[in-house]
Amino acid sequence: MDVFFLTMGAAMVLAMHAGFAFLEVGTVRKKNQVNALTRVITDFGFSTLAYFFIGFAVAYGINFFAPVSELNMMGGKPNGYEMVHFFFLLTFAAAIPAIISGGITERVRFWPNALATVLLVAFIYPFYEGMIWNGHFGFQAWLHENFGAEFHDFAGSVVVHAMGGFLALGAVTLLGARLGRYSKEGKMKAILPSNIPFLALGSWVLCVGWFGFNVMSAGTVDGASGLVAINSLLAMVGGLLAALVVGKNDPGFVHNGALAGLVAICAGSDLVHPMGAMVIGMVAGTVFVWGFEFIQSRLKLDDVLGVIPLHGVCGAWGGIAAGIFGSTALGGAGGVTFMSQLIGTLVGVSIAIVGGFIVYGIIKTTIGIRLSEEDEFMGADLAVHHISANPEEDMGS
Repeated sequence: MDVFFLTMGAAMVLAMHAGFAFLEVGTVRKKNQVNALTRVITDFGFSTLAYFFIGFAVAYGINFFAPVSELNMMGGKPNGYEMVHFFFLLTFAAAIPAIISGGITERVRFWPNALATVLLVAFIYPFYEGMIWNGHFGFQAWLHENFGAEFHDFAGSVVVHAMGGFLALGAVTLLGARLGRYSKEGKMKAILPSNIPFLALGSWVLCVGWFGFNVMSAGTVDGASGLVAINSLLAMVGGLLAALVVGKNDPGFVHNGALAGLVAICAGSDLVHPMGAMVIGMVAGTVFVWGFEFIQSRLKLDDVLGVIPLHGVCGAWGGIAAGIFGSTALGGAGGVTFMSQLIGTLVGVSIAIVGGFIVYGIIKTTIGIRLSEEDEFMGADLAVHHISANPEEDMGS
């Protein structure tokens, strides 16, 4: 039953990658839709190989260079449990390039981006994953000794989302803005989404899959908790309604606000009271709207889908919020401390920022990461894949 349970969870999180794809497809211009779809699915392929051969071993010390008879009983667990555990955790690892993709879309070169995916999933992400979820380097023990509890991140607000969002900071900064995004005076120019229904579809697919992401992070049937489910639900609703109000009915903010709430609740979904989860989601939805506008208008960072505020900032908020709303004083289950949550979050954010600038900086310096002006103007669909999203229409037939 545990193998089946985790397989279903892995399948649900795998389906979330379709959500990432359509969220991006609906946001980018028509001339970049094929490229967005192709990068998301191929990034998953590259992530699988990187995590299978390197990343899983970096995080958990487990490799698959053994006969099937041994693989089936790996870790002393029957029925190949560790293999499906790899599948489940792979879908988390592969979310890293899927998150980053939304920030760098419409101007990134295909193969240099694939190289970045391999490096991030093989080394940077599992380095922090191993620290938090496998006790590497004594970091969790140090937190427990000095601050009374380990850093708690049940389903990856920081390990997955803040990591992906802040890795994107380096990529977005080094790539620069899309052509025509800002005037010579620095004034932001509107670049409209191509398809709001696709954007909404992407959000819905992600929302549904997220219950596999969160609930099935328990790893076993016995560990599954209805508290995680209801907290995920209320945080999602809190996020979307806050974004509705703060974002003044903008559909992009509404659909991403739901995701902001879900990002933020991952860390403490097994600890906080449902009303605390709703507040966490509402803060996240508000932070996303304000953060998106601040990054685009003030910092002049052309983060196309707003992944830095959505996954990075809201993920960090989720890590810290678990230390606030997880306390028994606010109706939580306890077992967490604010300082451990703060330090664990800041360490994760720091690793992501430094890792992102190093990986994308090396690639930019050596082989380049940005499309030429001509290719960017033409669109990545024709420049890279030699076909548009609607080839019959474009041929006039």
